[in-house]
Amino acid sequence: MTWQTLVAPLSELGESPFWHPEEQSLYWVDIPGRQIHRCKVGDVSNGPVQSWAMPTEPGSIAPARTGGRASGLVIALRDGIYRARQWGGELEQLVRAGHDTATTRFNDGKADPVGRFWAGTMYEPRDARQAQLFSVDCREGRAPLVELKAGDAIIANGLAWSPDAATVYWTDTPSHTIRAWDWDGQSNVMSRGRVFRQWPGKPEGWQPGMPGYGGRPDGAAVDVEGNYYVAMFEGGRLLKLSPAGELLADIAVPARCPTMPCFGGADLRTLYLTTARYKRPDEELQTWPDSGCVFSMRVDVPGLPVNFFRD
Repeated sequence: MTWQTLVAPLSELGESPFWHPEEQSLYWVDIPGRQIHRCKVGDVSNGPVQSWAMPTEPGSIAPARTGGRASGLVIALRDGIYRARQWGGELEQLVRAGHDTATTRFNDGKADPVGRFWAGTMYEPRDARQAQLFSVDCREGRAPLVELKAGDAIIANGLAWSPDAATVYWTDTPSHTIRAWDWDGQSNVMSRGRVFRQWPGKPEGWQPGMPGYGGRPDGAAVDVEGNYYVAMFEGGRLLKLSPAGELLADIAVPARCPTMPCFGGADLRTLYLTTARYKRPDEELQTWPDSGCVFSMRVDVPGLPVNFFRD
């Protein structure tokens, strides 16, 4: 398996990629760059990258449907959850953030299998476990119903669901821990919380380029067999874990800081991966000059299609 570099601008911190099946396009965000990008990706060549500037940092995005028709995006910005009915359109605030936006912003998020949007927060001082995970339900035109789903974290990441929609995964990146819960989609109840996989923390005094550290879990995606792919930030690798949390593959990445995978292409057998270059050392960027690009690789097992937010 070999990584290819997608023709795309470098992102400072690429995140939240998803494949839009109706547009045959890849979407992703640049969080500190305050941009949403999209690119039509073909078998032979790729279209131009389109970019849309945001008023604050876009932590995550998901495609949306209204009455069964594709209709733009749902977007988690620093200060709330927003709805855009079309590319470049007006931003309608669905939910105002309940956190202090001076210290906290929305981060990783996705739509769930029944059409709610979930988004976690990031506590930027990183000295207290104040990050939380919320779901927002606007199905059938209802007023946004917001539920607190989990907490006790610093940086929310790794959100994903199993193929049977019976398990939800969520990561606190600084604690190097992926958690899992049983989940009932109709009632939106999580139960039997547990540790799915955990890694040792960063060794004291470790600096980028030193051995002895494999990175910490960031964004994730799941394939049709239930395997969980997780980007290991600062580890320069993407891990494939079985539904039981066993390591199945350790895939080297041409960037020190991979951030989040997703599956795409007509057969969902192209694995896309966003990466970061934001505030990385000069020596690291000289070694991996494509840091910040989106990479792709063909895989044997297809991934799950993206879930749409529904209103």
